[in-house]
Amino acid sequence: MISCYRELIAATGQEDEPQRLLFVFCRAELPDSVSAEELAAFERGEGGALTPVICVDKTPAEAADFSQLVDESCNTGQNWDVVFVAAMSGRGGVPPSSDEAQQPMTMMVESIRMGHVGNYLPLDVNGEAVSLG
Repeated sequence: MISCYRELIAATGQEDEPQRLLFVFCRAELPDSVSAEELAAFERGEGGALTPVICVDKTPAEAADFSQLVDESCNTGQNWDVVFVAAMSGRGGVPPSSDEAQQPMTMMVESIRMGHVGNYLPLDVNGEAVSLG
């Protein structure tokens, strides 16, 4: 099981075909009307909804360093709490293009909006895998 971003990058190098990584950065938010219990839980880092705020695709070589991804995300002005990562395999030794990644990225964003996140690797702002319960 992958426990951090560094392990993810290492795993992509073990695949038979070149990979393209899909990243969906999300911010934890609360709806407008919440109970005191929900607010207290949210302040402890529990509950809330994850709203996608940034999407990007990169080859593992383009995204070898998690701190560089964090820096790039900061340049957008969007705060985020968790990033979901998925990988696409290429064919014939050629990684998928950004154009080929667009439909899977759109599907990934919609899946996350609906709360279906089990197929993705969630990482915190330090690149460590997190458990979403």
